[in-house]
Amino acid sequence: MPTIKVKGMSCQHCVKSVTEAMEALGAHDVSIDLLSGKVTYSESTPITPEAIKEAITKIGFEVVG
Repeated sequence: MPTIKVKGMSCQHCVKSVTEAMEALGAHDVSIDLLSGKVTYSESTPITPEAIKEAITKIGFEVVG
């Protein structure tokens, strides 16, 4: 499963927002660990890092690492 790290998440609303943004890109089985900021997901077709960064930034968070 691909993993990204997202900075700025602090609550379940943040988790929901990031999950929805990832699912809109075609990701599924999105799992988020708030403490570490790690987001893991599955993808049927490859999702570019640029698309992920744009979607996450658009909702107010930052992709790091």
